[in-house]
Amino acid sequence: MTGGIITVLGKTGYNFGAGMTGGFAYVLDLDNSFVDKYNHELVDIHRIATEQMEAHKNHLRSTIIEFTRETRSAWGQEILDNFDDLIGKFWLVKPYATGINDLLNSIRKRPE
Repeated sequence: MTGGIITVLGKTGYNFGAGMTGGFAYVLDLDNSFVDKYNHELVDIHRIATEQMEAHKNHLRSTIIEFTRETRSAWGQEILDNFDDLIGKFWLVKPYATGINDLLNSIRKRPE
């Protein structure tokens, strides 16, 4: 991935983030297995449940709200209904070279 944002609400494969040079991802890790699956050489992961990550937490919630509204996903609605309990299970995945504070700023500048 060279840019953009993805939100993964299911399991990932191994080597997640290989080739990731830009953008970022939110990954729901229900079984705590993601730390063994991401590419440790290219990407960095951070829990979203901390106070410093409040902007990302709000962005993630709005992303899931939009997804659920557009798809009528029962799984998306379940996540929203239990968001405060599940937020500790989400990771933010970003390339090593990108600062956390720069992530949301870069999407705010895009004309989409």
